[in-house]
Amino acid sequence: MILYLHGFNSSPASRKARVLQDHLQAQGLGEQFCCPALPHRPAEATVVIESALGRCGASPTLVGSSLGGFYATHFAERLGLRAVLINPAIRPHVGLETFLGTQTNLYTGERYELRREDLEVWRSLAVARVDPERYLLLLETGDEVLDWREAARKYEGARTVIRDGGDHTLQSFSEHLPRIQRFAGLAAGR
Repeated sequence: MILYLHGFNSSPASRKARVLQDHLQAQGLGEQFCCPALPHRPAEATVVIESALGRCGASPTLVGSSLGGFYATHFAERLGLRAVLINPAIRPHVGLETFLGTQTNLYTGERYELRREDLEVWRSLAVARVDPERYLLLLETGDEVLDWREAARKYEGARTVIRDGGDHTLQSFSEHLPRIQRFAGLAAGR
């Protein structure tokens, strides 16, 4: 089972979530994909993730993009799970401080206020040290939102693929689909 965690101001309608779901469906593994809509409040998002994990059965693989990668790290370390991280956020409590105030979800159009209390929740969820054996790290050096080197340092020793160029959306995402499927231990269902 793959539990996909989308990023900040994103949704299950994001390109990567749809591409991964379509890939798994084409492999006869559509029932092995779950992607909940994460609330913008981190305290609520963690409740939604915990609930989704409860429905996923034993040892799902987390796939997290950007802020979803931050959440995936928190739960991978807390619960001993494996995770694929796509241009992951390392310190959203620092990086998203400049976004305090009114936000609009890019997919749903929902407007909300990003508050300082949200930053503090993210700070409390941060994991200082990780077990690199748990992770597959996918990075592009052209990420205009997050510094890929920060993720490379934090997850040093993890299975890592770094592509020159690209951007925060991970332009090379489609080429990684078989690698993600193998890492999750999912054999084609046909």
